[in-house]
Amino acid sequence: MSILEEVLSSNDAYVDSFGDKGQLAMPPARGFAILTCMDARLDPAKYAGLSEGDAHVIRNAGGRASDDAIRSLVISYKLLGTKEWFVIHHRDCGMELFTDDVIRGLLASSLETAEIGADGFTDVGAGPGSREGDYIDWLTIADQAASVTEDVRRIKAHPLVPSGIPVYGYIYDVATGRLIEVPEATEVGRAG
Repeated sequence: MSILEEVLSSNDAYVDSFGDKGQLAMPPARGFAILTCMDARLDPAKYAGLSEGDAHVIRNAGGRASDDAIRSLVISYKLLGTKEWFVIHHRDCGMELFTDDVIRGLLASSLETAEIGADGFTDVGAGPGSREGDYIDWLTIADQAASVTEDVRRIKAHPLVPSGIPVYGYIYDVATGRLIEVPEATEVGRAG
């Protein structure tokens, strides 16, 4: 069975048990949003005890406070009433394994999937590549606690974010499932 067939089969099963979920309100029932990483090992519904309709979950590579993530958080608050936000990065994140220069070089060489080995990523593609990656801030991570704090600080300082919204900073431990507070981030994220 192909991946497409697996997804559509799973969707059929989901539809069969969908029930009255179509009646859920658009605003999140629990009134909060989570910005977290797209890593497949993270399941925000499980680690934060969510059901459909409970909270907004915004995901990107690294769980970083990119312009688009902040856009989503502002919409979450302004139009849909969330009152508290979480920034949750995680241990063993792939965004720690390269720098902007590394990914820019890989993309310049080819657009095919790179391989990772003991010495980091290596391009194995035949090319051509593109220099367009030079114009993207890849928001890589050198230190998890520092990146959580940086993202909370960026969100709190944004002119479209009201000072009264608290933003909490955490790191998810992929080995245990525990959320570990980053006290400096939470301090920076206090409601003003």
